[in-house]
Amino acid sequence: MPLDTRNTATTEKIALAAAHLFARQGYHGTSTREIARLADVSENTLFRHFDHKEDLFWSALRTHSSGLKLRRDVQEGIAKCDSPEVVFPKFFELLADTVNFRPELPRLIAVAFLEFNWKANSFCQEHLSPLLSAISRYVETNIKSGRLRDLDPTMVTAALTMTALMHPGISRLIDAGSLPFTDSRDAGRAYAKFWLDVLAPAILPFPRSVTSRTD
Repeated sequence: MPLDTRNTATTEKIALAAAHLFARQGYHGTSTREIARLADVSENTLFRHFDHKEDLFWSALRTHSSGLKLRRDVQEGIAKCDSPEVVFPKFFELLADTVNFRPELPRLIAVAFLEFNWKANSFCQEHLSPLLSAISRYVETNIKSGRLRDLDPTMVTAALTMTALMHPGISRLIDAGSLPFTDSRDAGRAYAKFWLDVLAPAILPFPRSVTSRTD
């Protein structure tokens, strides 16, 4: 896991360059020479800030994950158990912001799982579990209250999360070059509407009375 490094502009520049390359080429496919070149520093300078290449990877991932937390208004909505119509759009907006402004983050997480295995689990427990657990508990509470259908809350949470993270890329594959939404708020509203339509409890039609016929 990463060591503490000096919080300097050079450190940040190296970490950003590393994140860019690791996200696109993987950990083993990226050399410290390439990172140093992109950061416009020497390899000696790079290793003055980071003892090992792996330290640099985890530092880059941690830097990109730092903003991935529930905003105060979402936390308050969950604490007060506001309706999903209120909480879901804000949660989706957070994830859409991540895709729009931190596109390397989902790729870095994928690289961590593919190339570091158990260390990725440790990282995600520390940085991602609090957010996902909070949403899963909120979903479970709304299932028990009847606001949402009786489904596995962990599966619902996974589906909600992956929709926001994967939909933009899949949408561009289906309709090349087009962006599905104008901004994160628009995406948040659209994703929330879709999932509320799916997760709203089914309203059964009122049973018709059966009348007997006599010939």
